[in-house]
Amino acid sequence: MQLDSTGMKVTNRGEWIRHKWKTRKGWIKVHIAVDVKTKKLLALEITDERTGDGKMLKPLVEQVKRRGGKITRVYADGGYDSRENFNYLAGNGIEPVIKTGRDASTRGRGSPSRAKVVREIRRLSYSGWRDKYRYGDRWMVETFFSGVKRVFGETVRARNHGREYPMEVEMKLIFYNILLNI
Repeated sequence: MQLDSTGMKVTNRGEWIRHKWKTRKGWIKVHIAVDVKTKKLLALEITDERTGDGKMLKPLVEQVKRRGGKITRVYADGGYDSRENFNYLAGNGIEPVIKTGRDASTRGRGSPSRAKVVREIRRLSYSGWRDKYRYGDRWMVETFFSGVKRVFGETVRARNHGREYPMEVEMKLIFYNILLNI
């Protein structure tokens, strides 16, 4: 399972309006989990632009588990690198393939599973670790986002940001998932 997030603009007006009038409409952040083999959407969460990726790992994994999905490995970028996430995955028997920071500690302070990954990256080098775990295959989740934005656009057209924004984004993702089945 691969995790990532992207932004969806809440207006299709040009960036020059933001610059000229010093206004900021913001954007919606879409967090998804995609199946590594089928490239299909497994779970999604929609938040505002201020929500960090790392906070959404647990809700995405829980959503997949509730739907009966079996997760053996989670691929995610450095935005998901936290002791809490590594501990959560290890506690659920899920192997984390999450890029850690360059200065990450090899000591297990608070997360032995994270320290294990850091030691392995140091032992194999980043490129060796990347090749061993096929970390480069994360392009699949990027391809999913790219496809959604190509087919449906990267802006939300709904007027009411309360319920309509998330509903529109969710429909776009679900419809794109259906298109993948055709």
